[in-house]
Amino acid sequence: MPSSDFQYGADHLTIASTIQLASGARKGVLSPSVIGKIKASEQHITDIVSHHTTVYGVNTGFGILANTKISEADTRTLQHKILQSHSVGVGNPIPASVARIMLITKIHALAQGYSGVQLSTLERMLWMLAEDVIPVVPEKGSVGASGDLAPLSHLFLPLIGLGEVYHKGQRRPAREVLDQYGLQPVTLGPKEGLALINGTQFILAFAVSAVERLHYCLEAADIIGAMSLEALTGTKAPFDERLHKLRPYAGSTLVAQRLRLLLQDSDIMQSHVDCGRVQDPYSLRCMPQVHGASRNAWLHLRQLTEIELNSVTDNPIILGEGDTISGGNFHGQPLALPLDYACVAAAEIGNISDRRCYLLLEGKWGLPLLLMSNVGLNSGFMIPQYTTAALVTENKTLCFPASADSIPTSLGQEDHVSMGSISGRKLNQVLDNLEYILAIELMSACQAIEFRRPLKSSVILEAAHEYVRDFVGFASEDRIFAEDIQKLHSIIRSFSFVRHCDTVAQKKGVALSGGFEVDFSI
Repeated sequence: MPSSDFQYGADHLTIASTIQLASGARKGVLSPSVIGKIKASEQHITDIVSHHTTVYGVNTGFGILANTKISEADTRTLQHKILQSHSVGVGNPIPASVARIMLITKIHALAQGYSGVQLSTLERMLWMLAEDVIPVVPEKGSVGASGDLAPLSHLFLPLIGLGEVYHKGQRRPAREVLDQYGLQPVTLGPKEGLALINGTQFILAFAVSAVERLHYCLEAADIIGAMSLEALTGTKAPFDERLHKLRPYAGSTLVAQRLRLLLQDSDIMQSHVDCGRVQDPYSLRCMPQVHGASRNAWLHLRQLTEIELNSVTDNPIILGEGDTISGGNFHGQPLALPLDYACVAAAEIGNISDRRCYLLLEGKWGLPLLLMSNVGLNSGFMIPQYTTAALVTENKTLCFPASADSIPTSLGQEDHVSMGSISGRKLNQVLDNLEYILAIELMSACQAIEFRRPLKSSVILEAAHEYVRDFVGFASEDRIFAEDIQKLHSIIRSFSFVRHCDTVAQKKGVALSGGFEVDFSI
């Protein structure tokens, strides 16, 4: 077995390796030792049924029906029906990329050998990933406790020949695709339906996506903020290492270090060292504190997400022969809270970015009003800031913590739920807006820097500016700025802007970014 293959149920899953698996850059397999654990766990379930031992979800009903006994003959039918009855999701489908992560994380949890699933079921799930057969999963319907029941039910309907899938980019009935490959639907074993739909993989998949996206937004915000600072002839004194040692939060220390590196050897910075200006506005001066606080929130979310990636979150748990525990590992609260915290953190990056956009328009410190020489006839860059203001306000409305609410379900049996599924979706909505806000600040900062010529920025910021100019040119008069915004949004959203700057920094011998896998530290 190639060492580069990820071994489900045995290797430690990280956010980076999850993304590699989801993109197809890495293959996931089941090792012989893991297969042995899966078969042993499946046998424990078979023994429970044959010995008529009462175990929740194996030979009982679900939720409020936990005390309703199910005959041995009906235990398999019960598992088939639970996928049907719990498929109640509504709304638009989640991105196929997120559904892939749901599959990957569910395989890893089940492969640890505590869930009693059949090896053949896991092999079918691996086949779905390999053949790009990705289930269509509605975005709404989970309350984030007792597992992400509705979305996970939709995720696994295709196993039993029901529901829809994306196959090679087309949306098709699952049974049609199975027939194309000459495959029969899976016949679920006792407990298997419950094992599939109990768990936090919907919340988790959105958390994985958000950790990656927020990481790149934070990296971009430092670079773009440094460009705005230069354009506004601000000072780098507030980023002095000695200052941040007196209040040594990991996030602010890191941001201050990055800003020092980004501004190093800049002709623009050197040109106004004796200008007499005492202080810059907070959106410039306090970037380490504000960006840094959001980085601290990102770190917290990343740490907890990686714990969840390697956890077993279905119920009941099969620990050994005759040894089962019915508990609450399916409850989404451990991720719901940090997702809500990260939602505020992401919104604040947009908030401070909008303020820098506004500063660039004021016509102060040698810049023309609205960043254009001939305003009046032209509106200049005034209206793009309207868009950042609108997006910032929309983000604020999304910051109410979903985890602060709980509505009892299952006739009171499930009397406290996390709503973490909503937390995960909201955070990604905020990130959608944040990527546009950063694109508009980047567009404005690049326009402003042109008015500092012939002076040059630092090597890294010059490279950032040149990269932007490959997509969007200087604006000497009004045009449809939405087209420019969309182009710059694409390089923010694809992470190519940050990756380009990192590559330039590496060639210069500067460790601008620690990398995705490295600890969040200096």
